[in-house]
Amino acid sequence: MFEKLMKMTFYGQFVAGEDHNSIKPLIHKNQAFGVGAVLDYSVEEDLTQEEAVKKEMDSCVSEAEKESPGTDHREKKYKAHRRFGDRRGGVISARTYFYADEAKCDNQMETFLNCIKASGGASTDGFSAIKMTALGRPQFLLQFSEVLVKWRKFFNFLAAQQGKSELTALEKTLELEQLKSLTQMGVGAKDDIENWFTGEKLGLSGTIDLLDWNSLINDTTKMSNLLMVPNLETGQLESLSNKFTAEEESQMKRMLQRVDILAKHAVENGVRLMVDAEQTYFQPAISRLTLEMQRKFNREKPVIFNTYQCYLKEAYDNVTLDVELSRREGWYFGAKLVRGAYMYQERARAQEIGYEDPINPDYEATNRMYHKCLEYVLEEIEHNRKANVMVATHNEDTVKFTLEKMNEMGLSPTDNKVYFGQLLGMCDQISFPLGQAGFPVYKYVPYGPVNEVIPYLSRRAQENRGFMKGSQRERSLLWNELRRRFLGGQIFYKPVY
Repeated sequence: MFEKLMKMTFYGQFVAGEDHNSIKPLIHKNQAFGVGAVLDYSVEEDLTQEEAVKKEMDSCVSEAEKESPGTDHREKKYKAHRRFGDRRGGVISARTYFYADEAKCDNQMETFLNCIKASGGASTDGFSAIKMTALGRPQFLLQFSEVLVKWRKFFNFLAAQQGKSELTALEKTLELEQLKSLTQMGVGAKDDIENWFTGEKLGLSGTIDLLDWNSLINDTTKMSNLLMVPNLETGQLESLSNKFTAEEESQMKRMLQRVDILAKHAVENGVRLMVDAEQTYFQPAISRLTLEMQRKFNREKPVIFNTYQCYLKEAYDNVTLDVELSRREGWYFGAKLVRGAYMYQERARAQEIGYEDPINPDYEATNRMYHKCLEYVLEEIEHNRKANVMVATHNEDTVKFTLEKMNEMGLSPTDNKVYFGQLLGMCDQISFPLGQAGFPVYKYVPYGPVNEVIPYLSRRAQENRGFMKGSQRERSLLWNELRRRFLGGQIFYKPVY
């Protein structure tokens, strides 16, 4: 009875079906109206808060940290904190994974593989969504994120020394001759530095920017060698962590291998893979791993899509740097633009732990950031034709802004470069008119057994309650349609397709 009731109400509204066979009728119905699918297997563990905190603390702290806490060179932001161990706190619209062991990660990879297969079988141009925290131990994402951020800070420090602190991220370049200070930091001899900055990959320009700088930490053998960072106070390179066990090394490697398997599977099945964004203390590593996948798999067409959260102050820098890298290296840039799902949690964590709030000051600033990032990618599509973007939003003004810009730039919906995305069961008044007008539009389509998607459904119900409270227009449209059906004798109306 419970399952039947759920299927007639919440489940029927927000979830497509229990497995990849039962979702096909809904996918075909949507396709008839020009609406595609981003498949997302939405089963979640129903953990208590204590269980979630224990799993998080166990999986984010290395053996070395457990043996001698406080002796490493870690920043507070990139360490696990018990109060924020349950990453579901204050998050409504995003699914959360907690690490148990490697076998669980393998199972989650199998789930994603089945999702990719189902997406390939259900439509010719589908998407599938994955989350990096489902594929490995989050300790690696924390540490790798800290390394990337510290090298970027070091780059900015050197740029400031050369009087370039006011320039944008893309405009900052370092003069090669002025980099002799690096030798005093134990980074290497002058000859080594010249080899780094004038090697085959980087060209002979005599300057280096942040993109080239990032490539310095690419070519590594052991994972632990990657986690070396410059210390501005001592002037030395130092290891982020005291040591890694053989098991931790292999866990890091296996995470990358799982990501690689998923990307290859997506290519084989003709499915595009969308990597969801997560918290800011994981995101630099997630973005970098996604970018490495794009370099490898986006050579002939866009297969891998990265997600950019426009409520972040650094969103525009991140988008412009990645677009520039794709332009230089000749691969297809793929982006999904979202506003972001972790605002309350991010703000509370920054305030409590004591680091700068990474979120834009208000909603209007986030809107401006979204439109700025979107306009930049649209201009890249206009000039280069190799960029692709999904405008993932429920905001009608943003959709109108996108359509106006496409019209101004002469970008046709048939080019299949600009997609729109909304959640299943929400904002149909945006999705279906776009689909029927010939624009590529997709619904995020969750599926899974009724009892196992309850955590997902409870979040959707909360989100929808908040959304409907503020959306007079949506409510009036629904009332008008109910009135039309009642007066027209079409209470059980089903559209013909």
